[in-house]
Amino acid sequence: MSLRLKIQLIVVLLTLGFIAAVLMLQYGAFKESVNEEVVAANRVAAQLLNRTAGVYAAQGTPAMLVFLQGVGRIRSNDVTLLDAEGRELYRSPPSPYKVGRDAPAWFTELIAPRITEQAIAFPDGKLVVRANASRAALDAWDHFVELVLGALLLLAIVNALVFWVVGRAVKPFAQIVGALKQVESGRFDVELPALHGIEANTIGGAFNRMVRVLAHQLETEKRAIRAETQLSDSRELARWVDRHIEQERRMIARELHDELGQSVTAMRSMALSVAQRVHAHDAQAERAARTIADEALRLYDAMHGLIPRLTPLVLDHFGLAEALNDLAARTRQAHAGVQVEVDIRLGDAQLGSDAALALYRAAQEGITNALRHGQARRLTLSLLASGDAVSFELVDDGVGLAPDWAARPGHHGLHWLRERVESLAGRFTLEPAPGRGVRLLAQVPAMRAGATAQPAPEGARS
Repeated sequence: MSLRLKIQLIVVLLTLGFIAAVLMLQYGAFKESVNEEVVAANRVAAQLLNRTAGVYAAQGTPAMLVFLQGVGRIRSNDVTLLDAEGRELYRSPPSPYKVGRDAPAWFTELIAPRITEQAIAFPDGKLVVRANASRAALDAWDHFVELVLGALLLLAIVNALVFWVVGRAVKPFAQIVGALKQVESGRFDVELPALHGIEANTIGGAFNRMVRVLAHQLETEKRAIRAETQLSDSRELARWVDRHIEQERRMIARELHDELGQSVTAMRSMALSVAQRVHAHDAQAERAARTIADEALRLYDAMHGLIPRLTPLVLDHFGLAEALNDLAARTRQAHAGVQVEVDIRLGDAQLGSDAALALYRAAQEGITNALRHGQARRLTLSLLASGDAVSFELVDDGVGLAPDWAARPGHHGLHWLRERVESLAGRFTLEPAPGRGVRLLAQVPAMRAGATAQPAPEGARS
């Protein structure tokens, strides 16, 4: 139901209520007026005829009949003359007032007073006076009809006026509803003009502000979605680049190990062979050959120190546990006085190649930072399986983290490591250790039972 129809219905009901109240008041007035008129007329008529009957009683009913015929109709009364045997000698004529018309019986029943009848007896007859409210009721009915017709005319005029006024008042709301439907259909460039009426204009202004805010929010959300999509694409690209970098590292490490390593070993062997051959003949040539052999050995050692930094070949061949033990051993060898403890409890848990490499890189990055920035002298490495996850933890006794370390530039390795772990649905935490130092935690999901480990990337297999 529209607002206009609701207001119209309310006005109709209020008008009908007002008319009903007026009619009820008029009904009481009509009833009182008819009652007063009929009762008063009946009382006057009874008194008049009672005195007259006393005067004409001695002359008999003929004299009374002549008198009544001379009087004619008495207002609001019916007069009947009866003889001694009860025969009707006279009945008052009908009223000439509004001849042929009567009020509806139901209306007369509602408004007329209780009919009274008085009998005046004399020696040879009886005079009966009966109240008659038909004319008074008819007058009341005519007034009632005029009042109802006037009320209906008033109802029609008032409702027509209200219909027109309300139509003008609610006309701006149709524009508001139309604008709302356009917004619902997906248009956010809708703007309402200045509307008539304080309330409609206020609603229109609020609607325009709402649409502008909504359009701004939608545009902001679109930009956020585009940015998130671009960020997701960038992360996917970063993971793709990371995988290819790892593959290239493995290939380079293989080339260093298989090709360059063999070549350096061959160079050293040939230099030692030359030194042995010229030992007795040319001391200078022998020293040169041994110098070449020593440089070849240093090159071989440097190359083998570089290979684990490029890629942990031991990880591909022997798994994460052996790779961490190898990393700890090389750390002890490279940094005298540094204690490195390793606690590995994997049980039957298995890791995919990406997850194992991520934990190994976490160990590398954590050890490098602890020794280079934290001046740590004691490192504890833990690799534990718990439920459906495998956690790597590194705790050092270094100087710890600066309060604003996260806001400082740099730490690219840690940011890269966090993204790498989180891309595997894992969790990465870096926080102060109890007492002093730093605690690094990297946790990745373990492989489900029955799954097979992911094969190493191409170039990593021998």
